Amino acid sequence: MGAELFAAGCAGCHGPEGSGAPDATVGFEKPSTYPDFTGCNQTSPEVEANWAAVIHDGGRARGFSPIMPAFRDLLTSEQITSLVKYIRGLCKDPAWAVGELNLPRPLVTEKAFPESEWVMASSVSTGHPHDSTTTLTYERRISARNQIEIAIPFAVAHEPTGGSRTGIGDLGFGLKHVMFSSNSTIVSAQGEVAVPTGNADAGLGSGVTVFEGFAAFGQRIGSATFVQGQAGGEFPTDTEKAPKAVFGRMAVGHMLRQDGGLGRMWVPMLELVADRDLEDGAKTNVDLVPEMQVTLNKRQHIRLGAGVQMPVNNREGRSKQFMFYVLWDWFDGGFFDGWK
Repeated sequence: MGAELFAAGCAGCHGPEGSGAPDATVGFEKPSTYPDFTGCNQTSPEVEANWAAVIHDGGRARGFSPIMPAFRDLLTSEQITSLVKYIRGLCKDPAWAVGELNLPRPLVTEKAFPESEWVMASSVSTGHPHDSTTTLTYERRISARNQIEIAIPFAVAHEPTGGSRTGIGDLGFGLKHVMFSSNSTIVSAQGEVAVPTGNADAGLGSGVTVFEGFAAFGQRIGSATFVQGQAGGEFPTDTEKAPKAVFGRMAVGHMLRQDGGLGRMWVPMLELVADRDLEDGAKTNVDLVPEMQVTLNKRQHIRLGAGVQMPVNNREGRSKQFMFYVLWDWFDGGFFDGWK
């Protein structure tokens, strides 16, 4: 049914193959966000609800061009679902993981899905002193299965005398590769290196190059619940300056959508975070992180996440951390696009 609906109602503008009709035949000036449904980089990262919202309520529903009409009075929900499945099927390369595995980003646990995003994330100690770190991360998907990452941290370290020191921390560079994906599961591996660009004497860096490797997975449970996990280790080039360490993280969340599943999304999550230095006498630290993510604009490519990392054990010298981030999925448009 999806193919017939596309031929009858969509092919006139989007072309019989989904790659776009010629300019001379569409009768209007194509907007800059005019899609090519055969391009897997465009169709695969989006979830079914985003496609359904645009078909149901028109381009305005996600802050796209009003040229795209609403079909809510012409198509049933079953027909819209069938049409979405057909359009998404125009991507023929199975190496591209489905958009439903592009799960909401937790505060601590790394995602397995490759992204094209800017993320500004901050962590502030609620105890004294109120040291903080703000990290600006650039992520770019470079192929179906690969993503590069650059992280630039800015730290504020307070001195016992009451003063503070601010500056750049240790720059991080990473490469993510998707090892496996299905309709409900994704598994990735990532390698990173943090170079000692920060001033270690001022508490703004480790003073040593640190290599990190980890595996990450995402698992859908039904249509709205998910689990994400990460496990790996840190390996400094000089263990006199920083110890080797291992860590494990897991996040459980549930996606709540307004307006019958087509509107703003709220995602409560809970993370369990554990780490341990690999040296004599070290203890395993365990934390809980209750948090919430919310989409801020119509296109849902600008999101806010916030929560508190709370020590469960070994609380002496470990205070709570207030954490938040602002995420911009730049592949879906400019930062100021899609708000109205």
